Amino acid sequence: MSDTKHTITLARSAGFCYGVKRAVDRAFEVAKTAENAVTLGPIIHNPQIVSRLAALGVPSVSSPAETLPGQTVIIRSHGVAQSVYDQLEGREVVDCTCPNVARIHRIAREVTAAGKVLLIAGNPDHPEVQGIVGHASGEVYVFQDEKTLIEILEKLRRENKQQIAVVQQTTLGQLLWKNLQGIIERYYTNAEEFDTICNATNLRQQEAVSLAEKSDLMIVIGGRESSNTQKLYEICAQNCETVAIESKTELDKSQILRHNNIGVTAGASTPADIIKEVLTTMSEILENQEEELSFAELFEQSQTEKLYNGKRVKGIVSNIAPNEIHVDIGAKQTGIVPGSELSENGDVTPDSFHIGDEIDLVVMKVNDQEGVVTLSKKRLDAEANYLAVCKAYEDGTVLTGTVTDVIKGGILVAVNGLKVFVPASLASDRRTEDLSVLLNKEVSFKIIEVNDRRRRAVGSIKAVLAEAKKAKQEEFWANVEVGKVYTGEVKSITSYGAFVDLGGVDGMIHITELSWSRIKSPEEVVHVGDTVEVYIKDIDTEKKKISLGYKKAEDNPWEIFKRDYPVDSIVPVKIVSITTFGAFAQIIPGVDGLIHISQIANERIAKVSDKLAVGDVVDAMIIDIDYDKKKVSLSIRATLDAEPSEE
Repeated sequence: MSDTKHTITLARSAGFCYGVKRAVDRAFEVAKTAENAVTLGPIIHNPQIVSRLAALGVPSVSSPAETLPGQTVIIRSHGVAQSVYDQLEGREVVDCTCPNVARIHRIAREVTAAGKVLLIAGNPDHPEVQGIVGHASGEVYVFQDEKTLIEILEKLRRENKQQIAVVQQTTLGQLLWKNLQGIIERYYTNAEEFDTICNATNLRQQEAVSLAEKSDLMIVIGGRESSNTQKLYEICAQNCETVAIESKTELDKSQILRHNNIGVTAGASTPADIIKEVLTTMSEILENQEEELSFAELFEQSQTEKLYNGKRVKGIVSNIAPNEIHVDIGAKQTGIVPGSELSENGDVTPDSFHIGDEIDLVVMKVNDQEGVVTLSKKRLDAEANYLAVCKAYEDGTVLTGTVTDVIKGGILVAVNGLKVFVPASLASDRRTEDLSVLLNKEVSFKIIEVNDRRRRAVGSIKAVLAEAKKAKQEEFWANVEVGKVYTGEVKSITSYGAFVDLGGVDGMIHITELSWSRIKSPEEVVHVGDTVEVYIKDIDTEKKKISLGYKKAEDNPWEIFKRDYPVDSIVPVKIVSITTFGAFAQIIPGVDGLIHISQIANERIAKVSDKLAVGDVVDAMIIDIDYDKKKVSLSIRATLDAEPSEE
């Protein structure tokens, strides 16, 4: 046995990430409760987990066509295209799509619906990327190397495509993305770039690089089909000798014995028991004469016995002081919870507890020299609150909270003891310059992004308003019909008409429909914010366009004229224009009549302007009416006293 000292170091973030653990846990729950279930593709890229599920009666199938009626279908963590959901409609579906992947699906739908070209940085053959493509309704391109990207960008530039959005496969390497990002920004300075590389993936890769730089050999554990495991292998291999294995059976004893410092990491889809088996086997290979505990045993002990920052413990209140409480946590150190760590808003104080109360706490700091452990209830509550928000993110639940702060770029909304950031662009369904109008108001919102590393969440009030608007729109289109009367609010005005919100759907009143008389601007009749009563004049269901009527038949000036102004009536009229053959005069607003030059005076006149001017008000008799052609003949002469004719 060699006396050479060997060390094995396991990367802290090795093994299941949040999304994979969630998918695996759900799949095994289904295996226990469902009588007949399948996974649509491998639940994760790990052959051991796939085999275990198959042994429990949950095999993997490759397409919806292979599923049978009555089977529960589990959608794997990589996600699937919208078409797959459509094919499974009416079936019992357990959706295990990673929340980070589901977020990219939502982005793909939204940006392509807005007419933007979607670029996806990732492996076009990977199921995650194929699923993302399947949620895009417009033009979409996938690339994973610089050459392909440049070809795509050149094509878009030739076609004069102005708007693009970019997402990344969650497991894409950060270094590769930086290179690709630089190329995109040379072509499109206004590209809408979404950061969709998983934080856990980024952290795992950073730790792997750091560990590989200090090691002689790196062991990367994970399925050969796993994209993130392959990325770990590639980045580690750039720094030291690296080997990728799926299980302990692939360990090379001679290779291990040749190296002193060995690093171990594992892909996001690698189970903890597989990692433990590999560590145990390596420890047995390297077991020395000092008969020390195996690395795997020490690792397990450190997880179950040692106090460390972030560890959750239960404490029994043993003493209550004005500014802190003391708790027994079953360790040699004294547990202290400062008053400031009892609650976020100070509503829980030391006086809120009694001797003997049991409290869930989290370790903040261990001071072995002084024999003290500083603990926090507030931070554990915050963690629970964050997990509740994460659950709302997964389920798409609408949350209600109060706006507590207006900050740069948005607002903070308090919900479940956590403050959620809502960007200004998502605080309303319309442009809001002054966000202070929302302060202290209760709002409904959805979580659209979570950051596990920073324990922060991003919300959208706009998303809830959009869903409510969509529901109103569906109700509107289901019941709308020509002639139906609505009360709406004028939302905007253009030179050609006014747009009215009818309850989630806008209709337009053309300028000619605003008044029976001729107007130059819609603002002569209505203004933004006015409440108006309109009726449906025409419907274009294909283009989703509504034409509205505003003028009422009873206000039609010709109907008023017909009722109140018969032939031979003498009425005051106002001269509105003069021509060579006569003058036009307004009888009532909307109805004009012609006074022919021969009907202006008893005597013959050479020019109309010798007798009349625009603006004059004179008495005239209605001598003829043509309702079909909307023409009225007037006579001033008929109102004058008869004079002797000249001989």
